[in-house]
Amino acid sequence: MKKQSQEGLTVKKSENFSEWYSQIIQKAEIVDLRLGTKGFIIIRPFGALAMENMYGIYEKELQRNGHKPVIMPSVIPESNLKKESSHVKGFTPEVFWLETDKDDEKLALRPTSETVFTPMFSYWIRSHKDLPLKLYQKGSVFRYDTKSTRPLIRGREFNWIEAHNAFATKEEAEAQVIEDIKMTETVMHGKFGIPFLAMKRPQWDKFAGAEYTIGSDVVMPDGKLIQQPSTHYMGQIFSRAFEATFTDKNEKEEYLYTTAYGPAISRILASVISTHGDDKGLVFPYCIAPLNLVIVPIYNKKNKEKVLKYIDKIENKLKLMELKFEVDGRDDYSPGWKFNEWELKGVPFRLEIGEREVKNKKLTLFIRDSGEKINISVSELKNLNKLGKEFDDRLLKNSEKLMRGRIVNCKTKKELEKAMKDGKIARVDWCSINEEGFGCAEKIEKDVLAEVRGTLANKKEKSKGKCIVCGKPAKEIVYIAKSY
Repeated sequence: MKKQSQEGLTVKKSENFSEWYSQIIQKAEIVDLRLGTKGFIIIRPFGALAMENMYGIYEKELQRNGHKPVIMPSVIPESNLKKESSHVKGFTPEVFWLETDKDDEKLALRPTSETVFTPMFSYWIRSHKDLPLKLYQKGSVFRYDTKSTRPLIRGREFNWIEAHNAFATKEEAEAQVIEDIKMTETVMHGKFGIPFLAMKRPQWDKFAGAEYTIGSDVVMPDGKLIQQPSTHYMGQIFSRAFEATFTDKNEKEEYLYTTAYGPAISRILASVISTHGDDKGLVFPYCIAPLNLVIVPIYNKKNKEKVLKYIDKIENKLKLMELKFEVDGRDDYSPGWKFNEWELKGVPFRLEIGEREVKNKKLTLFIRDSGEKINISVSELKNLNKLGKEFDDRLLKNSEKLMRGRIVNCKTKKELEKAMKDGKIARVDWCSINEEGFGCAEKIEKDVLAEVRGTLANKKEKSKGKCIVCGKPAKEIVYIAKSY
């Protein structure tokens, strides 16, 4: 029999987050790294099931907002990729190129899909009557990241959704950017329990080919930020490159206004794991958990048949409900070992059923986040989905409390240095997020090893002080942090 001490976590999250994360994603069977290909990982069934649930929730929200699914090729012709100069300049160093026959055009594994969607918009959209057109696809994208990779957090292949949209006017396109931020709020924050800061990126850090970028920054337990769903306002940059036009209501030919939105499901999973997990293992939100409930039978040779017969009745009731459950009938493992394993895997609820439960016609329900055990009647099983909603609400409140404690105001470079050392997000006065502020940002990156993440996109903050670096009158309030 395996020993739990060999399987459980050996470090505390608060003391060594990096090692805690490395252990949890492997011991809880989320990923397997033994293929040995840098930046590419195997996502095991427990991780894949969670991601499928996350995809489902996100796609439902996209479709509710008028997006329709498509399936696009994984390859992009070199000529397409080069049509928009700033885009190709930004992505060429990260592109995986495929070997082709000598006479065939060079192909790239898609790093992103603006150069696939926009030329198709030019075919599919003829007039204002065809607008708006809001599409999305799910799948993998590939980027030859030269920085250090980290499973789910930073890799060379990641699993995501990308939405590409076309509009007749600038106002409609910019309204889509706002809608994208609201979708991130509804799904990633409201459903998955991950709070974020919507940051308008500085001009030197925007998406290659965009007029501006809004990134959703999530704080990790070590104080570093990770960019989650980002939305890009392209304006007419790509439509001009690909001659993607339409005739407006006055029969005048105009270029399309386009946007793009990209929730990376695999990377959001990293934030779910890191935000909600504890020293016993994962804590999955009920709405995305691979299993909502696990049943652990407790029996000996004498009462085994009686206990299992009682569990059969429970199973029949659970099958009528909309939840995912499993009976752990493995005889080679003790109930205590099973308890620890399912806590490591973050299953929200556990039913412990033995002779006492059979005799009293009761059930013992274990709640993963609080560690509480309560006795319920069989009829109370109908309340499990309600309890699941309460479970997710608690996770959300806890994560919001942690986020609030991360942001500090800094007036001097010394205060900024302390904030970075303490794993905080610094709120500072800044000269400009346009190109004239780039020199100050470089100094911050060199001296403090941190980045200017941008200004709040959904709240206008006025600055009354001086830039924390150059001392010039500040035009912006920016947020500075270390990042992945």
